[in-house]
Amino acid sequence: MTRIDVHVHFVPDFYRAALVEAGLSRPDGIKAIPPWSAEEALATMDRLHVSRSYLSISSPGVHFGDDAAAAALARRCNEEAAELTAHHPERFAWFASVPLPDVDAAAAEAEHALDRLGANGLVVETNARGQYLGDPALEPLYALAAARRVPVFVHPTTPFEAEHLALGYPRPMLEFLFETTRSITDLVLSGVLQRHPDLRVIVPHAGAALPVLANRIELLLPILAEGGPGDGTAPPSMREALRALHFDLAGAPVHELLRSLLSVADPDRIHYGSDYPFTPPDACVRLAERLDSSDLLDADLRARIDSANAEALFARATVGARS
Repeated sequence: MTRIDVHVHFVPDFYRAALVEAGLSRPDGIKAIPPWSAEEALATMDRLHVSRSYLSISSPGVHFGDDAAAAALARRCNEEAAELTAHHPERFAWFASVPLPDVDAAAAEAEHALDRLGANGLVVETNARGQYLGDPALEPLYALAAARRVPVFVHPTTPFEAEHLALGYPRPMLEFLFETTRSITDLVLSGVLQRHPDLRVIVPHAGAALPVLANRIELLLPILAEGGPGDGTAPPSMREALRALHFDLAGAPVHELLRSLLSVADPDRIHYGSDYPFTPPDACVRLAERLDSSDLLDADLRARIDSANAEALFARATVGARS
């Protein structure tokens, strides 16, 4: 077992039922909610040579319009993840779900999950009912994660009330990449990483379009300091931020996107990701084989991406024991 998977999901039966009850049986326009069980997940991990999976709830998260219901669903998902980890402590770890955009409830749930249930980090969607990652309201959540030095794993979702932007295609095909690019750019340009230097953010899908748009964003930054949408101060550098952010390789980054990512990212902050079960097992295996055979990765870098980088990232975290 040589890999650590930072982008992998779990779909407990009660969460599937909550999606169906909310009218989300085809979330983000996909064909169906994929089947999932701990046994099938472990078998897939073995096929992928994954020693540990950091489980998370995928899009659309836990908030379907009702704050109280979202808080209850987040708690249940986190308790389930803690139980799975207790039964398979060498194989599973997890990111806690939080009921954004209710920031007070999200911070309370994050604190409970990290300090009482033993979560290894937090998962947030690229937007929570229109609240993007640069929103000042999220400062308490970022401060909490930074203080504990736990990673915040970002997962793309459909832009709020903007399904039409996908032009009828499943949103994971194209819109998830644009949404990730939009939200991470907002996080960077709003100064979140500068205000919270200990914050560790994992960007999905090899950075989406960020590696190829970095130059264009940098070119237009002076506009923000000259009466544009910013506050008149020099905005943060996107290129510097790309060296500070972490990235997973879920999806299909080989060959063109991986080359672009390697040109802008810190190679010690790139991690393996499968996106199972939303990427079927056979496809996960094929993508892993493409990474293994890529001439862009020498043996040392492949070993770091497979596991060493993740081990270093999570070793810095401060989480409480489950009680």
